[in-house]
Amino acid sequence: MSQQEKTVDVLIVGCGVAGLSAAVTALEGGLSVLNLERATPDDFGGGSRWTEAYMRMKNDSEVSDDFEEHFANNAGPNLDLNVLQAVSSGGYEHWPSYVKAHPFPDPELIAKFADSVPGTISWLKGFGLKFEPQPIYLLTQNTTRIAAQGGGLKLIETLREKALGLGGEIAYRTTAVDLLRDDSGRVIGVRAVGPDGIHKTILARNVVLASGGYQGNQEMMTHYIGPKAKNIRPVATGGYYSRGEGIRMALAAGAAPAGEYGSYHAEPVDPRSSMAEAVVFIYPYGILVNTEGKRFIDEAPGTVDAHYDNISRSFADQPKGLVYVVFDSKVEDIPRWKTSIRSDIPPLQANSLADLAKQMNVSAEALQATVASFNAACPPPPKEFTPFQIDHCGTKEISPPKSHWSRSIDKGPFYAYPIISSNCFTFGGLKVNTDAQVLTQDGHVIPGLYAAGETVGIYHQVYTGSTSVLRGLTFGRIAASHMVRTK
Repeated sequence: MSQQEKTVDVLIVGCGVAGLSAAVTALEGGLSVLNLERATPDDFGGGSRWTEAYMRMKNDSEVSDDFEEHFANNAGPNLDLNVLQAVSSGGYEHWPSYVKAHPFPDPELIAKFADSVPGTISWLKGFGLKFEPQPIYLLTQNTTRIAAQGGGLKLIETLREKALGLGGEIAYRTTAVDLLRDDSGRVIGVRAVGPDGIHKTILARNVVLASGGYQGNQEMMTHYIGPKAKNIRPVATGGYYSRGEGIRMALAAGAAPAGEYGSYHAEPVDPRSSMAEAVVFIYPYGILVNTEGKRFIDEAPGTVDAHYDNISRSFADQPKGLVYVVFDSKVEDIPRWKTSIRSDIPPLQANSLADLAKQMNVSAEALQATVASFNAACPPPPKEFTPFQIDHCGTKEISPPKSHWSRSIDKGPFYAYPIISSNCFTFGGLKVNTDAQVLTQDGHVIPGLYAAGETVGIYHQVYTGSTSVLRGLTFGRIAASHMVRTK
């Protein structure tokens, strides 16, 4: 028999930006709050702990001009026209149940997200947090971004201090494993496992699932993404704490899934490094080859910031899930090119392609043939090399093509970085309404159950860059605000 703890107004599963945003908002509204955190006090925060917290905004009071448009353009492949017509023909209350429960990001949900961002940032600024435009490690930008000074770590440390100061509690090394429901179907708490391994019952008037995705769960990764999951690892150690229990519990309770379960937000990472987010973004200016020494993708279909998500995911499909970016000394023509590389391990380097291939453990003949074929397909050098602008200098009569910045690789020394596909977070999550309440497969609210952060599914096809931290902060606040209004 499990132990029973006291009843709280709000039980929050998770202690990253989503869970802590919900906690502080609820506490400010006079509700009692308990956060469950599976990590230790020193490691709390999951993925929020390592992120630099870039935000898709023009300034600290306006989201980017393309915020809602990007979500709409990537709402899922082959969307049923009947779903789109239902959405456009009447208000939400008139949508059929299958539309309310559809996994695509509802326009009204994304509009509420965008409208709520400025107020959330203003609220955070009241705690002394600062937000401003900040250069990023990507050499190009296709949208506007600002960042939280101090990154995600500063956000969660500030919010935790505020929550504790308002009387909130945090149970560390404690994992929720099951939802508790009464006879009417209302969620009334969770069953959890504490540091001693003993199950206990925690009752609550409302439960918020802010426990991340499933990037740290190999079984769920393989189940949803397939065998190539063995080639994918979290981008930082915080990802290992996201094991999907929150999503599983809700699905078992009849929640509607949302987002693309078979995909994830990918980044290209140097597997030799133990650093968080040891990214390598120089590949648009070289070529990508697999362990067989062959090219397999267009390295530069556009600017790197617009395409790295899809390109990085493709690495997991290659043999061993390992690829290399190969480039030469002409890289020095690119100002600040080293800022695009966050790995603390230097590149492989050699005076000949054959010697470089040996270090890569790749056939020298294969690599030399690939480079020769690529060089022959490159156009004549332009009068002026413009690395930060689309130059339309694409290859000819080669497959796969390279659309831009196609320059021959022929000036030693030659360089290579190994790269794998790393997982920032998974796309699959739960369907919520504009109050962050979790919905059933029939589009009904599950009473007493909310979701925020990565546990909410809104992404399909391509990540809408620099919106994930905003998703956590904003939906955590939306969920708690609804509880305060309806207490």
